Parts: sequence; structure tokens; C-alpha cells
Amino acid sequence: MRKTLIALGTLICLLPLPVLAQNKPDVEKQFQRWIASDLGPEARKAGISERTMKTAFSGISLNWSLPDLVPPGSKPPKSQDQSQAEFSSPGAYFSEKRLQGLAATGRGLASTHAATLKRIEAAYGVPGEIVVAIWGRESGFGKARLPYSAIEVLATKAFMSTRKPMFREELIAALMMIERGDVDAATMKGSWAGALGQPQFMPTSYLKYAVDFDKDGHPDIWNSVPDALASIAHYLQQEGWQRGRDWGFEVSIPAKVSCAQEGPDLAKPISAWAATGITRISGKAFPTADLKASGMMLVPAGRNGPEFVVTPNFYVLKEYNNSDLYALFIGNLADRIAHGAGAFEGSWGDVGKMLRSDVLAMQKALVAKGYDVGNVDGLPGFKTRRALGDWQAKNGLTPTCYPDASLKSRLK
Repeated sequence: MRKTLIALGTLICLLPLPVLAQNKPDVEKQFQRWIASDLGPEARKAGISERTMKTAFSGISLNWSLPDLVPPGSKPPKSQDQSQAEFSSPGAYFSEKRLQGLAATGRGLASTHAATLKRIEAAYGVPGEIVVAIWGRESGFGKARLPYSAIEVLATKAFMSTRKPMFREELIAALMMIERGDVDAATMKGSWAGALGQPQFMPTSYLKYAVDFDKDGHPDIWNSVPDALASIAHYLQQEGWQRGRDWGFEVSIPAKVSCAQEGPDLAKPISAWAATGITRISGKAFPTADLKASGMMLVPAGRNGPEFVVTPNFYVLKEYNNSDLYALFIGNLADRIAHGAGAFEGSWGDVGKMLRSDVLAMQKALVAKGYDVGNVDGLPGFKTRRALGDWQAKNGLTPTCYPDASLKSRLK
């Protein structure tokens, strides 16, 4: 009896907690009622026919293997201590082996599709190497497996996830794609997060940015390379890509120049940054066309990592994926594809080891002293970094513009 109880207890411990909140068959029934009585009326208002609804949801059930699920009767999980890559292990994000492999493949594909990329750049102003870099990063140049039914994923998350409203909007957009005849439900495959095709667009992005570049009658981001690449370029163009400008430059920032000048809201002409003594790591001068144009300081690891002056196009790359390191990865990969560039010369220091709760305490202390740290969330974004650097300078410390354990007791 005792062994049976122990075995039963072990089995219960192994079950995902939300699943214990309610019986799965009961939740599945609720899901089907939700489709019919809640989602259905909204879909009809959006112009989605009963035929499309019936076809799209034929055989669809909840996918219990997805992350961030909150079944009816359970509570959302408490926020975790983990953070994005740029705040934990930025060096690991730039795997040299991976970047070299992507660059080698990317150079070959850039040559293969040179004519298409030239037409895309003429149409949208986005360099071919940037488009190819995103293509490689998002789906391994279209080779990544996308095994999930997008309708199943989006419906599951719209019904019971931590971000139901967002996924509900994406689900309606996916149904509109089917209604328009762009893709059928069986073909609409994506990632576990609902991102679609070679560019990894969410359905709302597909509706806004996907283009029929091969002129076959519909935008096909799953099977058509021209459509996939042009859709990436159209996305960036619509988000504000500036034709003729680079994404940014790795630089050396002299010690006399404060690192607390970071951020898109502190932009100034690149000639003004150069006048302070900031130089390109490559030894080359800043492009003449860029000198009068705006640039921004970027120090994602403070003084403990590579330093950059970036252009507004860097922040357009962040519209594709809101991460400094993602945009830097794309920029570096594009430079490798186009110019044979290598790794960033600055090395990533030993950063990101602090608990998120400790960074949060620092942010609260800085706010109490009148600083704007951006989101008070335990993640050291650029406003937190520059606030910390300014506070360090005013308190007789060498500004590092990045939280570390030695500052915990000082900053209270």
C-alpha cells in the first residue's frame, strides 16, 4: 500500500501543475464551446465564413504540450527569475560556430538569389545581406522544421495562455488568411509560438507585410523564396528602414566619454560622436554619408562588452524582434555575408550573474533618487544602464553602466 501511495505521489508530482486544476476532457469540452459561442461570433463579424470556421477547426483539439498555458480553474504561474539572453549570457548568444555556418550558407544563397535580392533592394531599400541574415536567423534559410498546426497553437493559446488577448487577435488574423485563400489550414504550419513560414511572421504581420513578389496570385511565405525575402524587406521598409544607411558600427569609446549617453532618445550626428574621440574598431572612418545623419550610443553590457554607435536602422531590426542582441546578431551576420567580417572585437565580460530581484532593487533605489530607469522589471535596459552610469559618476565611482554585485550595498 505504501509503495502504491509513493508511486501515486511521484506520478502526481510529475504532472504539470495546470493539468491538475481540472480534468482534461472537461477542458476540451469547454474549448469546443468557446470556439462555437465565443470565438465564432467575433470571427463572423470579421468576415470569416462558417465554411472557413468548420474547415479550420476540423479535428483541432488543445495542444497541452505548449508552454505558458493557464487552463480554466488554475492560476497563472508566478513570474520567473530568468531573463532575456542579453541580460544573462550575452556571449553565448553569439556562437561563433553558428555564425560562421550561417554566414557561409548565407553567402552562397545571396549569390544564388542575387537577381531577386537586387530587385528587392530596389523596391524596398533594404540591403540583400540584411534580408538574407534575417532569413537565416529565423528559419535556417527555410530549412527549419515547422511542425505545428498554426490554428491548433493559436487557438490553444487564445483559449488558455498567459496572453490570451494577443493570441486571440492572431487567431482571427490566421482565419482571415484562410478566408482570403492565401493558405489552407492544413498548410498553415508554424512554430510553437504561432510564427509562420520562412520569415516567421505572426498572422497579423503576414496580413500587413507579406507580398506576392513572384506574382503567382498570393503571398506564399512557406514555399516561395522570392515572396519570403521580399516580405522581410517590406516589413523593414514599413517599419522605417532608411535607404542607404548601415545598421551601425562597433566602436571604441574613450574612458573620458561617459557611457551614460546611451539610447535612441539621445541621438546626435555621427560626426558629433566622432568629435568626442569615438572611433570605429575597424580603423576605417565613418562613412561620409553618415556623418551628418543621426547615430546612437549602444553599450548592451555597459563597459563590460562590445560598444557601438548604431543608426535608426538598428531599431528597425528590433521591430522584428525586440532584443538588442537579436539586432546585433543580424547586423554582424549581414556584415559577414556582404563583407567577410568576423566576430565583434570587444569581448563580453562576466555579466548577467545577478538575480533579477537584486537588479529590481537597484532600479527602485534609482527611481527613488529621481532617475528614469524605464521599466522597473529587474532587466537592465538602456535607461537603467545609463541611470546607473550617471549615478556612479556622481558618487565618485568609475561608470560601468551595468549592475554588478559590488553596487548592491552602495545603492540603497
